[in-house]
Amino acid sequence: MSSLNDRIPQDLKEAMKAKDATRLTLIRALKTAMTNAAIEKGGLGTELTDAEVTAIVRKQLKQRQDSFKQFSDAGRDELAAKEQAEIEILEGYLPAAMSTDEVVALVEAVIAETGASTKADMGKVMGLLQKRSEGRADGKTLSQEVAKRLS
Repeated sequence: MSSLNDRIPQDLKEAMKAKDATRLTLIRALKTAMTNAAIEKGGLGTELTDAEVTAIVRKQLKQRQDSFKQFSDAGRDELAAKEQAEIEILEGYLPAAMSTDEVVALVEAVIAETGASTKADMGKVMGLLQKRSEGRADGKTLSQEVAKRLS
């Protein structure tokens, strides 16, 4: 797979040609978020790494998931459906998620490596876990697994 920095502008062009309004709006918002992050990092034209772009995609995804929940709870089905469609598009930009077994194995390895034994050690375990999972596991899932093992 090519880098996300190359793939997203290409997908934008394809969405324009296909006149796919949902995809086009979403990718434009994603490109805007990427431009803002590049400006914060070092000015306009600064190249973002795939890890940074993945973090932006995750942030956009989280926003859509929160909106989906709020719209669903309020009975706004048409808006919830729009958010769900955007969630599916964003998920296509993320790396394959880790399986439950992979998450458990990674958590146990990091706990053993850091020598963590209490909830007070959770911060250092989570920091290392998030680096090692490389965006393939949700922070909430990781923290729940760590909390189960630290008492």
